[in-house]
Amino acid sequence: MAFNKTFRDNRDVESRYDEYVMSIWKDLDVPVKRAEDCTLEDFEGNTYLDLFSGISVANVGHNNPAVLEAASDQLEEFVHGCSYVHPNAPVAELAERIAEITPGDLEKSFLCNSGTEAVEGAIKLARKHTGNTEVVALEMAFHGRTLGSLALTGNKSYKDGMAPTINDVAHAPAPYSYRCPSCDGNCTADCADRLEHVIDTHTSNDLAAVVVEPVMGEGGIIVPPEGWLERVREITHERGGLLIADEVQSGYGRTGELFAVEHFDVEPDVMTQAKGIANGLPLGAFTAPSEIADSFDSGDHLSTFGGNPVACAAALATIDELEGGIVDNAREQGEWLSGRLTQLESFDVVGETRGLGLMQGIELVDPDETGPLGVADAPDADLAKAVSKRLREDGIVIGVGGYYGNVLRFQPPLTIGREQLERAVDTLHEALETEVETDA
Repeated sequence: MAFNKTFRDNRDVESRYDEYVMSIWKDLDVPVKRAEDCTLEDFEGNTYLDLFSGISVANVGHNNPAVLEAASDQLEEFVHGCSYVHPNAPVAELAERIAEITPGDLEKSFLCNSGTEAVEGAIKLARKHTGNTEVVALEMAFHGRTLGSLALTGNKSYKDGMAPTINDVAHAPAPYSYRCPSCDGNCTADCADRLEHVIDTHTSNDLAAVVVEPVMGEGGIIVPPEGWLERVREITHERGGLLIADEVQSGYGRTGELFAVEHFDVEPDVMTQAKGIANGLPLGAFTAPSEIADSFDSGDHLSTFGGNPVACAAALATIDELEGGIVDNAREQGEWLSGRLTQLESFDVVGETRGLGLMQGIELVDPDETGPLGVADAPDADLAKAVSKRLREDGIVIGVGGYYGNVLRFQPPLTIGREQLERAVDTLHEALETEVETDA
């Protein structure tokens, strides 16, 4: 593209970011000139193995040819007409396809632009359907950064200086087995019963919804114990609310199933989707059974750019690619990766490895200090940053996150092969050895 020719090197791009782009992210990663499948290339010709997929987005690989072709074909037809004013084929086909692939009776979708917008729309729908207003989310959860979704997010680092957000939101403990003060590292489905306590003590018998990530992404790749999500659904329904499953990060094949709730055999009342849905084009959705979806009256909700036909065409191609073997690859490679990462627990600085499919986390710790509430070893965010930097120097991009900022996040394109994963784990092993020796 012509505009790439105006940038001489990486610093040329970064300097323009410094001058013209709002600085909301402290640690910028590799500048990207082009990308293909699992590889990124910067403005100086260096290539990197991508283990983060643009925050779990490029699920069928960067520049997937089928997705590019579908988007290009639609571009030649028309780009925009507001899909809620002018019915069109890509929206109709995608909504029907989502009804086919989502679990249970989820049937009608509202198409929007992002995960944050999907979450806020789902909350509006739950309030309209139940006639109630209160919402319960999880501590350490992440649901977005606009004021409504930020109220659900259980992490003060995202909220600093942003209060007040929306009212009537409470938070229940997350199923964080490694740091669970009640379970001593052995969380069970009984942890879900603490949701009842929160509802009884923090709400006023006006529950509209409980919102959970089936696998918590920003919280540190937290996988709940067997039976936990099922019990949360029971409690939610007993109290008159809807269960909203936020599959923005865990959906579209990321965990080795199309949607993470399928691991737990639980059907949510509303499901939010985004990120991997269109492999990088801006698109989100929330989907519900007809009896819930029809609670919206004309004019209750709208989005000018929601359901953009180009993005919907890309989403249809993305689903075809996922069902054509890429989800199977995520499951198979994820099983292998989980076993290899478990071996890293031989390092004292690796507190735990965990995950499903190609959504895996490595929690780094300081074994000489005790963690919060006297549980497990202290989180080591500095070590996580140092290891991430070392991997980048070796040509590998990996995410760093978690509530304490100490979790390395394996979330590569789901097309990644065994040889690439072996390289990644071997390089991570070497980086841990180096950093431990340096610290000693």
